Amino acid sequence: MSAKKEKLAILFADISGSTALYDKLGDELARQLVARCLSIMSGGIATYRGTLVKTLGDEIMCTFPSAEAALRAACEMQLAIKSDSQHSKHPLYIRIGFHYGDVLCEAGDIYGDAVNVAARVTAITRTNQIMTTTAAVEALPREQQNKVRKILRADFRGKQEQLDIFQVSWERDDVESTRIGIPAYRKNSLGDELTLRYRGESYQVNELNRSLLLGREGTCQLVVKNDFASRQHAHVELRLGKFIISDHSINGTYIRFSSGQVVRINREEAVLLGSGSISLGQSYVENPTELIEFSIPPRPEAAA
Repeated sequence: MSAKKEKLAILFADISGSTALYDKLGDELARQLVARCLSIMSGGIATYRGTLVKTLGDEIMCTFPSAEAALRAACEMQLAIKSDSQHSKHPLYIRIGFHYGDVLCEAGDIYGDAVNVAARVTAITRTNQIMTTTAAVEALPREQQNKVRKILRADFRGKQEQLDIFQVSWERDDVESTRIGIPAYRKNSLGDELTLRYRGESYQVNELNRSLLLGREGTCQLVVKNDFASRQHAHVELRLGKFIISDHSINGTYIRFSSGQVVRINREEAVLLGSGSISLGQSYVENPTELIEFSIPPRPEAAA
């Protein structure tokens, strides 16, 4: 039988940290927890007319007839795992990536460049996140496009051009607030502002400007003159009333808070509080000179 070409959304959902789970809990308990998590992830696929193609260890690959169906299924997977983990002594977390494009369907499996892109998107996705591509976003209905935001451009092996990567808001508060057209926790975050200072210039993240990209590339809103920084190194955003810094780099991001505590993140997120400094790609032991200072004034009710 010859392969059939179809346009589908390809979704990978992966259990984060499953290898460490076996080491920590032992083979039998870890196997039971992974199997339960895979079952929960697979449970809602049919609801969105999806097809489970295969299970790959701690990961599932499935397809959906549309990008919208994939997005809805991905959100439900995250919400279901979150709900289950709240009642578990050993909570598990997942990451999901999906893409929309032409695939070859043959003997119950799928092949093609679109499958590879979906897998690579998942590989750069962090715990508790859903990531997708421009092709998927453009295929979404207008009202669903409000749930995604572009966060970085990524180099994929075999691709001559970088691909834009979008993050999907899946938390229930995000979903509900998007539906009625207002930002989540707007009442709490209204008036909140983070200021970044670098080389005498100031940059703000607030309700009107909710995200700022930091890196070496000229397309970033804050361009850092530092060879240790990646082209698109990290971004800072206002999310659910908190200022979150997300690292997308090779060398990691270092944060020193006013208390003296230093935190390193690499393909991870951290919450910025109070004031301090950020170093892209260099530890404080190396005495970096290209520091980004940050400060968040206390809320009026906290200062009263």
